[in-house]
Amino acid sequence: MRRAREASGARAASGGRAVAEGGAERHRPRLRLPRLSALRLPRSRRGRRLAVQGLMALCVLALLPATWMRLGADAQVGTTADAPAREVAVVFGAGLWKGRPTPYLAHRLDAAAELYRTGKVKVVLVTGDNSRVEYDEPDAMRAYLTGRGVPDDRIVSDYAGFDSWDSCVRAKKIFGVDRAVLVSQGFHIHRATTLCRSAGIDAYGVAVDEPRDATWYYGGTRELAASGKAALDALFRPDPRFLGPQEAGVAEALASATP
Repeated sequence: MRRAREASGARAASGGRAVAEGGAERHRPRLRLPRLSALRLPRSRRGRRLAVQGLMALCVLALLPATWMRLGADAQVGTTADAPAREVAVVFGAGLWKGRPTPYLAHRLDAAAELYRTGKVKVVLVTGDNSRVEYDEPDAMRAYLTGRGVPDDRIVSDYAGFDSWDSCVRAKKIFGVDRAVLVSQGFHIHRATTLCRSAGIDAYGVAVDEPRDATWYYGGTRELAASGKAALDALFRPDPRFLGPQEAGVAEALASATP
């Protein structure tokens, strides 16, 4: 009997809360959306001209960072055949699919393996995202490179390369990289080269060729937004999301590469 009363009381309390919540919902003020008429262009010729000029100014401002990076880094970007001999290649992560590198990331790794086979680099630093246990870009990149003939002891992993700026700063401050060949797609390599040079690395960028497919156009469009953040990073030079202690991985790999 006591349990029945307790259950009945609980149901009544629950019902009371539901009614109260329902009442609060009914009396909650509704969000009023702006009317479409408020978004119309100005009716006067002068007003329309000012609106168009404002839109054009916004477009120019949006393009300025990407244009600055392309013009500033263009002389330091080329192909694997053009790349100078440097001890270290830095490969930026570009996503995984079912635990394996995406096609774009695989093409970056193929270029890095070519740089190693031709003797232009001695060590490959793979930098990517490992913020979740189930997502490990650097280890997937390492496995791909070893399958392409790069010895495991010549590969160094950076597990906190959460974006291009973080990867560049950590390559310099954590792994002690002073000169490097960077590897990425053409739409990204100018930004990566600019950022690494701002971080203090004498960087040369290898632009990996890709067909002009939907992914390529998406990447190019994304660069417009990413370039704005990159310009701020290059200007203010913030610390990366995770800095941590210095690591000797690159120095040890170079020592093992010395005959």
